[in-house]
Amino acid sequence: MKIKIVLFAILLSASALYSQKKIAGNYGYKTECMGVEGDGSATVKAWGNGRNRSDAVEQAKKNAIRDIIFYGLVEGKQDCKQKPLIFEVNAEEKYEDYFNKFFADGGEFKDFISLRDERILDKVSRDKKKGRGSVTNGFIVRVLRSELKAKLIADGIIK
Repeated sequence: MKIKIVLFAILLSASALYSQKKIAGNYGYKTECMGVEGDGSATVKAWGNGRNRSDAVEQAKKNAIRDIIFYGLVEGKQDCKQKPLIFEVNAEEKYEDYFNKFFADGGEFKDFISLRDERILDKVSRDKKKGRGSVTNGFIVRVLRSELKAKLIADGIIK
């Protein structure tokens, strides 16, 4: 009887571990504000999901920029909450061609991201989650918000 109970406990814990790994890739992590610099840039922890680490890094950069443009920073430290750069309803759909080109692989979004705030310890102990066939990573990035806003004004997206 004790053997059956022990085997049941082992099977139960093994299935719980497997289900957690499977779910990690599907969970939506939010960009968190870590601080706002004097030059108007924002240091954030952004999350990305991809087939491998480099895909996850690229997606995290895009997510950080997209959140600052369309949603603002609402997660993280209280003193660095920021409103979105674009207040226009459905702006992402209205300017779809512009943003598809802007966020394309190797697109202009990269000009407004800096990884210089990521310390060596952060590189060693990055947040990493595994899902079935995908990797989710959290990265510390600095978004050059002032320059991004100037670019959107120059391109006629915001006034």
